[in-house]
Amino acid sequence: MQDWETVVHRGASDKKGHMKGSQSSSSVACDGERVFINFLHDGAMYTTALTRKGEQIWQKKITGFINHQGFGSSPALYKSLVIVSADNKGTGAIAGLDRATGKEIWKIERPKLPNYTSPIILNIDGKDQLLITGCDLVSSFEPMTGTKIWEIKGSTEECVTSTVTDGQHIFTSGGYPKNHLSAVKADGSGKIAWENNSRIYVPSMIVKDGHLYAAMDGGVAMCWRCDDGKEVWSGRLGGTFSASTVLVGDLLFATNEAGKTFIFKAKPDAFELVGENQLGNQVYATPTFCGDRIYMRVAMNQEGKRQEMLYCLGVAK
Repeated sequence: MQDWETVVHRGASDKKGHMKGSQSSSSVACDGERVFINFLHDGAMYTTALTRKGEQIWQKKITGFINHQGFGSSPALYKSLVIVSADNKGTGAIAGLDRATGKEIWKIERPKLPNYTSPIILNIDGKDQLLITGCDLVSSFEPMTGTKIWEIKGSTEECVTSTVTDGQHIFTSGGYPKNHLSAVKADGSGKIAWENNSRIYVPSMIVKDGHLYAAMDGGVAMCWRCDDGKEVWSGRLGGTFSASTVLVGDLLFATNEAGKTFIFKAKPDAFELVGENQLGNQVYATPTFCGDRIYMRVAMNQEGKRQEMLYCLGVAK
């Protein structure tokens, strides 16, 4: 049953974008009191804060935006801030806003290039770092101030994935203008421990117990050693992937664009597929696991009409 519905913007929506995206590609962030969401609207990117009852608290224009293939960067929460990014061909920016008021605490200009990654905060070498890839850069900032910790040329121009770490490296991947996977030393030295040309353009990767796991765009599950990039195993899943792989215990859940979810073990011994499930026939969004429930945004194409649905999967109580 729907509790509330709120209009965030009216008119002047920019419908140009990639076929895999929508006007609501950005994920919502919630700090328990407020809900934060990014939208592209009228040639600019805005961040809006709502109460949990859907009432608008504040709305902030972050930057002008020249649309290339849409927008999908999601907000990240850190202490008193909500951190947002809007890389684009015009006036790209990353900004830290006060969660309660929307006041701009800091803002960083970015190269005038299209990019789709979301900001992510990871604790590496004992300190929190705000990391973002793309625009031909791998960048690290101090989350509360926006002060640059280190930055190197690398990754690719256009990236989509969220960066992951093993505590010593950050793993970056991109798909335009070339396929690229790399393990960058996160100590500010600028050294790249290893790299290869795997295509992990859209789905984000997973790190567990010294190994890097991925469901590649082309439908192959992979496992590499984090320290040297040695391929441990690969396994054919099938289909193409946009949704990111999710780790639950020692199991990995990967859903392809045709709505089939593959469940395989996050263990370096060998590729071991333990289950498959079909839901919908078009899926681009990553499923969310919360307690004993799974939330999935899927679509059905029937008689030429596309209908999106949100499913909650679990045991009825």
